[in-house]
Amino acid sequence: MTRTTDSDLAPRELRVLVAVADTGGFSAAAGTLGLTQSAVSHSVRGSERKIGAVLFERGRSGARPTPAGEAAVAHARRVLRLLDVLVVEARGASRSDGREGPLRIAAFRSAALHLLPPVLERLRARCPGVEPRVRIVREVGRGTAGEVSDGRADLAIATLGGSAPLAPGLVARGLFEEPYALAHPVGHVAPRSLPLVDWAENCGSSTRAWWAAQDWIPEATVEAEDDGAVLSLVGAGHGMAIMPALSLAGAPASVGVTALGPRRPTRQVGYVTTPELAGSAAVRALVRELRALGRTVDVPGTDGGGPAGDPH
Repeated sequence: MTRTTDSDLAPRELRVLVAVADTGGFSAAAGTLGLTQSAVSHSVRGSERKIGAVLFERGRSGARPTPAGEAAVAHARRVLRLLDVLVVEARGASRSDGREGPLRIAAFRSAALHLLPPVLERLRARCPGVEPRVRIVREVGRGTAGEVSDGRADLAIATLGGSAPLAPGLVARGLFEEPYALAHPVGHVAPRSLPLVDWAENCGSSTRAWWAAQDWIPEATVEAEDDGAVLSLVGAGHGMAIMPALSLAGAPASVGVTALGPRRPTRQVGYVTTPELAGSAAVRALVRELRALGRTVDVPGTDGGGPAGDPH
């Protein structure tokens, strides 16, 4: 039989670490957990002693995780989530298939708007005990995959192969290739002559290489925070934009869409989870519905041809 040792962290200690990180202080964490501040402080010191590293920088403004603390808190969230899954699936095994309880999903804006609704509708019909909780995260830097790495999400809808490498300990699988197209004010006779409206997003190396090879694309004169703002600016006549299909699915009537030719760029949309959660019943059910889409997302109003992005 495996015995616990003095270096083992108990679930209550993990909850304290997460609470301190989430609230930004020992006192606030104590209030959240129903403990005294001294009990929280004692627990954190004990965890630091067991791990052998300082986990929080203490100051008048509160407590902030050190790099070691950020890693510890991320693992703590993931371990606590696995304990929740253990209880749910063990309880459900005797009467159903364990597909019940919360399912935390991180998604970038266009995926949350246009991909998830039909998927979650099918999931609710097949697995009424599952409670999807969707968090919209900007797909820049660590993006949605970072939510899984940090233990804040069970599964992320993410762009794969982007500039930020996938964190160790995660698994990623592709769902479909999402093509880009040219968005411009509807009816404009020379959309490529317009200024460029752009926004930061994760995209793959092939997309960046395609972009660099297009001498007709100017430097961006307007940059927006998200693709919704880009569509509004383009529709109002402030320029053109090169956007992926999911973003264009919500284009207003004032935005025209022109295909970028047979060599158009694409980005891969997929999902990211942890090896442990990949085997959970709720995640497997969600992945099954995502894969049931079974088709490449089409650019609205285009046929994939046309000269707009093939000037040479």
